[in-house]
Amino acid sequence: MSIEPKRGDHLGRLTAVVGTIRPTFDRRQRLRQCLIKAGAENLPDYELLQVMLFTSNPHTDVETLVQELLDRFGSLAEVLSADTDALAAAGLSLPAIAGVKFVREVALRFMRAELHQRPVVGSWDKLIDYCNAQIAYSEVEEFHILFLDRKNALIKDERQQRGTIDHTPVYTREVIKRALELGASALILVHNHPSGDPTPSGSDISVTNDIIRIAAPLGITVYDHLIIGRGRHASLRELGLIPSETNRTGGDQGASASPQYSGVHDQNHT
Repeated sequence: MSIEPKRGDHLGRLTAVVGTIRPTFDRRQRLRQCLIKAGAENLPDYELLQVMLFTSNPHTDVETLVQELLDRFGSLAEVLSADTDALAAAGLSLPAIAGVKFVREVALRFMRAELHQRPVVGSWDKLIDYCNAQIAYSEVEEFHILFLDRKNALIKDERQQRGTIDHTPVYTREVIKRALELGASALILVHNHPSGDPTPSGSDISVTNDIIRIAAPLGITVYDHLIIGRGRHASLRELGLIPSETNRTGGDQGASASPQYSGVHDQNHT
C-alpha cells in the first residue's frame, strides 16, 4: 500500500527550491540590467565573465566557476585566449567553451573591420590593440602576416605558422608566394613571445631581413615586424633593426636571401 505525500510536503519542497534559485536569478537580472543600462564598460572582468557563462550555462553555478577560471588563468583576456583543452580542463562545458570562442571571435572581427576600412599604417594604436587581442596570451609562438593593399588597408590577416613555446618556423618563400596570390603591396609581420618579453632575438631580425630582400624586387614592402609580449610590444623598424625605405638601394634589393626556411625565437627561452 502506497501513501501519497501530502500536498503541503510538495509545496514545502518547491518553496525551498525557489528560495535557493531566487537570489541567483535576481543577481543575474541585475547584471543584465547593468550591462544594458549602465554599459558593459562599467562591469568588472569577473562580472562580464559571469554574464557570458550564465548565458550559455543557465543552470551552472557560474560565480564559483568564474573565480576558479580567474585564479587559474589570471585575467579575462587570458580566459578568452585559452585553447579548448585548457578551458575543458578548467571545468567548462562544451556550450561554455563555445561561448568563450564566440565572444573572442566577435571582438577580433570588430577590430579587424576597422583595419579593413582605413590605412593600417595610420591606425597604429588600433593595430597594436588588435595584435595584442589576437596573440598576446597564446602559450606558443604564432607567426602572423598582415597583407595590405596599395592604400595600406588590410586585405587579410593570416597565421602562417604555430610553433612551440620558444620557436616557430618561418618559410620565407611561402610568405612571398602568399603575398603574390593575394595581390598584396605591403606586409606587416607579427609574432608573439609567450614569455611576455617582446625583445627581438637575432633570429627575429635575420628572418625579417630575409623576407625584405626577397620582397623588395617584387614591389612588396615590408613595413615592420611587430613582436607582441603581454601588454608590451616591440617594433623592429622603430628599433632601427630593419632598413628604412630611404636606405634600400638597388644592391640591397637584389641581394640573395639566405635559406627559404628560418625561424623566429623568443630569446628568453634559448
